[in-house]
Amino acid sequence: MSGRTPRLLLAALAFGYAFLYVPILTLIIYSFNESRLVTVWGGFSFKWWGELLRNDTMLDAALLSFQIALVNACVATVLGTMAGFALARYPRFAGRTAFTGLIAAPLVMPEVIMGIATLLLFVALDQLFHWPERGFTTIAVAHITFSVAYVAVVVQSRLADFDRAVEEAAMDLGARPSTVFRTITLPLIAPALVSGWLLAFTLSMDDLILTQFVAGPQSQTLPMLIYSSVRLGVSPQINVLATIIVTIVAVAIIIAGWLMSRTRRRQMREAQAVR
Repeated sequence: MSGRTPRLLLAALAFGYAFLYVPILTLIIYSFNESRLVTVWGGFSFKWWGELLRNDTMLDAALLSFQIALVNACVATVLGTMAGFALARYPRFAGRTAFTGLIAAPLVMPEVIMGIATLLLFVALDQLFHWPERGFTTIAVAHITFSVAYVAVVVQSRLADFDRAVEEAAMDLGARPSTVFRTITLPLIAPALVSGWLLAFTLSMDDLILTQFVAGPQSQTLPMLIYSSVRLGVSPQINVLATIIVTIVAVAIIIAGWLMSRTRRRQMREAQAVR
């Protein structure tokens, strides 16, 4: 019985990974398919890669999604770090309960409700101040609204297990709080910041429901374009675009893992030097 358990666990693990990654691998293979039909192999070809490079509509949508995701990830990481730091380091302050609820609300609230509420807000602002115009700005603000919550949770969980002895030692030696945060706290929570940034970037690139509510008539993100295209039939160009995105994400994950492992090794060397 004990010998069968590891084999069953390994089989379940292999099945789970296959269920997740075999479709992605199939999608990458069929991006080099000659046939127009995405389910019929017609031979190896770069035909649809060239077609994608000539598809200005899809390239513009991909560029818009990338720009929004980049702005969203950077702003959400800054705001989420501040929120997570406040929740982790200040257990008592006026309005903490309400602040905690506001941070946690986007995690559990349906995107349809958030989309309607955000749309009504932008419509009211447009009627009062004639700003913002629905498009890049409204999509970025909407994405930042829910991405901050995810970054705050990641940073707060990292700070909850944070050993403050190093910070206290630095302050005892005369370092200012800003210097301590910049030279000690920030490098130690860097893996959480990288994870939060990647999470916010991915959520923004993937969002469809909320974006449909706040996007203007001239603003079409990549998920919106793919969704509208799939209803009429899947184009092989979507396979090519998905292959490019998977490659970019894989490279980003590898770089992030390398940076985090490098930071971890440096922290271990510094801890050994202190001892």
